[in-house]
Amino acid sequence: MKFESFGIENITADLNRLDDLMPQYGLIRAEQWDYERVSYDRKFEIKEGTFYLRILGFATEGDVGAHRAVIKLMVPLLGKHYYPHGVEYGEGEDFPASLVKQSEKILAQIKEELTQFNGL
Repeated sequence: MKFESFGIENITADLNRLDDLMPQYGLIRAEQWDYERVSYDRKFEIKEGTFYLRILGFATEGDVGAHRAVIKLMVPLLGKHYYPHGVEYGEGEDFPASLVKQSEKILAQIKEELTQFNGL
């Protein structure tokens, strides 16, 4: 499921700022990065299954590995995990309404903080 209505995509932010902000909302970068891309994930384990809210980004300047990069965010995703195949984001997936609402709240708060910080 794509969250295109939040306007997070195309926001740019310093990597270190994102690394400070995202964990406040349970989104962890951990080891999901390379020198040009990042992925912040929040895991939800509920009775309907295991789901991930994911915010992806890519470096427009600098190097992620050196912790000196400007990251352009992409459209946030919500996916359901299927063992052993991985996470599916398809439109045919069924996402609990409460999970969608919680994800939307998180994304709105992140956008507000990034907008204030960037002076947009």
